[in-house]
Amino acid sequence: MANQQADVIWRGAVPISARFDDPYYSLDDGVAETGHVFLGGNDLPARLVPGFHIAELGFGTGLNLLVTVQAVCAAGLAGPVRFTSFEAYPMTAEDMDTALAGFPELAEDAARLVAAWRGGARFTLPGVEVEVILGDANDTLPAWGARADAWYLDGFAPARNPGLWSPDLMIEVARHTAPGGTAATYSAAGDVRRGLQAAGFDVARVPGFGRKRHMTVARLP
Repeated sequence: MANQQADVIWRGAVPISARFDDPYYSLDDGVAETGHVFLGGNDLPARLVPGFHIAELGFGTGLNLLVTVQAVCAAGLAGPVRFTSFEAYPMTAEDMDTALAGFPELAEDAARLVAAWRGGARFTLPGVEVEVILGDANDTLPAWGARADAWYLDGFAPARNPGLWSPDLMIEVARHTAPGGTAATYSAAGDVRRGLQAAGFDVARVPGFGRKRHMTVARLP
């Protein structure tokens, strides 16, 4: 794992980043949030085919990955989906295990994830080939040699972690997106939408999850 690990504090059973003072997932329902924002926002699982490539800014607890694994398995694809995540401050396996314990519906795959996480940042879960690229995405994404069909933009809130939402990084997201590829984020911040638009995406504000009125979806023409 990277030298700089996540500094986690707990609000009840919910992990909070001490560095960014922001929860890792919705206080309402993290699984439902992932389903609404990242799967729904990228029109998944309808678009899934073998070899479909999902990329993510902010691996966090791995919750988005686990919900994706469930969707891939339910889709019954003939071959695996690829999942690449960029994470600057990886959680310890112990904190990840604690964070995911609140989602009993994911328990089997969560146990697989935690065991794999102890062994490194490249592994396979049912139906999904995973790579977590450690380090600042502003450094690691430009060097990435692939393109994604769908992006989960899941950094901590733009006001708290602006480096993961900068216009330059959104340009790199676009550069590493296949034609017709999509992106989704819980954030409806004007700077985020403008950054995606400037990078070449067609951007729309749509209904958000829970207490958030709006979120952002984007498609690369």
